[in-house]
Amino acid sequence: MAKCTVNLPEDYQKMLSTLSSNMDEIVEKALKAGAEVMKAQIKGNLESVIGDSPRSTGQLVSSLGISPMMVDNSGVSNVKVGFNEPRTDGDSNAKVANILEYGSSAMAARPFLKPAKTAGKTACLKAIEDTLEEEIGKL
Repeated sequence: MAKCTVNLPEDYQKMLSTLSSNMDEIVEKALKAGAEVMKAQIKGNLESVIGDSPRSTGQLVSSLGISPMMVDNSGVSNVKVGFNEPRTDGDSNAKVANILEYGSSAMAARPFLKPAKTAGKTACLKAIEDTLEEEIGKL
C-alpha cells in the first residue's frame, strides 16, 4: 500500500490555527454586519409604512434591535433582528408589528418585513462575505 505525507507550509499551518481559535469572534462580527444591513432595511421600510400617522408613538421603530449571537443545538450560529419588549402602553411590539405586516379587520396590511427581507438579502450576504474576508485577511 502506498503512503503519502503532505506537509503544509508553516505560515499556512499558523494561519489555520489562528483562524480556528478566533472563529467564534469572526463569525459573530460577520453575522452582526449582515444583521446591521437588515436592521437598516427593516427600519427604512417600517418608517415609510408608518409615515406621519398620528397613532404612531415611535416605540416600534425605537425597539428594533439585534440579538446577541447564539449557537443552536446543531452548532449553527445566528443573530436575530427584531423588536424588544415591552412597550410602555402595555401592548406587545410583536403584536403591533404583526398587525402592520398582515393587517386586521380594522386596518389593511402594510407589509414592511417581507419586502425588507427580499430587498436586503443580497446586501446582507455581501456584508457577511466582506467581513469574513476582511477578518480572515487580518490573520
